[in-house]
Amino acid sequence: MTQIIDGKQVAAEVKRDVGERVRRLREQGVVPGLTLVLVGDDAASASYVRSKRKLAMDLGLHAVIRELPGDVKESELLRLIGQLNEDDSVDAILVQLPLPPHLNADRVLEAIAPEKDVDGLHPANLGLTSRGAPSVWPCTAAGIARLLDSTGVPIAGQTAVVVGRSRLVGWPTAQWLLSRGATVVQCHRQTVNLPTYTRQADILVVAAGAPHLIGKEHVKPGATVIDVGMNRVDGRLIGDVDFAQVAPLVSAITPVPGGVGPMTVAMLVANAVSLCEQRRGMRGDVDE
Repeated sequence: MTQIIDGKQVAAEVKRDVGERVRRLREQGVVPGLTLVLVGDDAASASYVRSKRKLAMDLGLHAVIRELPGDVKESELLRLIGQLNEDDSVDAILVQLPLPPHLNADRVLEAIAPEKDVDGLHPANLGLTSRGAPSVWPCTAAGIARLLDSTGVPIAGQTAVVVGRSRLVGWPTAQWLLSRGATVVQCHRQTVNLPTYTRQADILVVAAGAPHLIGKEHVKPGATVIDVGMNRVDGRLIGDVDFAQVAPLVSAITPVPGGVGPMTVAMLVANAVSLCEQRRGMRGDVDE
């Protein structure tokens, strides 16, 4: 029988762990500080940032949103990041993406101090993923890691195929799988004859942003499938995997919604606490 991997349940476990870690920090007089930088008035971004702040506050962090107008000069945004880098009460910084087109996102992300980079997207942190030892893993990749660990599926010695190559998800997920001993093949939407590769996968992670890219012809019977896609089609949220076709063939699969989605915000707050612990010498490991 196929296991439906419940992201809400695993996210709840992450939150309980984070709450306990924050309690221990507070007993030592330390309150983890998270600052969320929101540029412009995009309604979806504003809602997402508010939900991140609410969860962080609910779990005992001190979380602040710094809002800037959509026409802010890049120099002003960089000046704010510089101030946050120097503020010892701030342990973690997130700049909500996407930014308005006149701002260079790479330059902005590079301005964040690596030790406060809660998204794990600073070049120094992305580089450390190739060694399997960043300060924190990017949030969605960290969530995928927790979901895979929750299934008990072996990773070392398995063939893992990652469909997607973004620095947010595809790249760091492939690096995490390598660090755990998997043999990793990385594909993307332009890969010719994609089923040739995906049918080899004991573990298949799909993060291509293409609705129902993966059907029954793409999967190996008994595989574990992680669907990162969140595509709105005809008013419905669907994944990159055709769940109805694929679920009967595999041993475990994430649904959309309710799979990877709930993990991303939970891992953001977990990352913020990890950065606080590392900065203050209280704990040096990566929780994921």
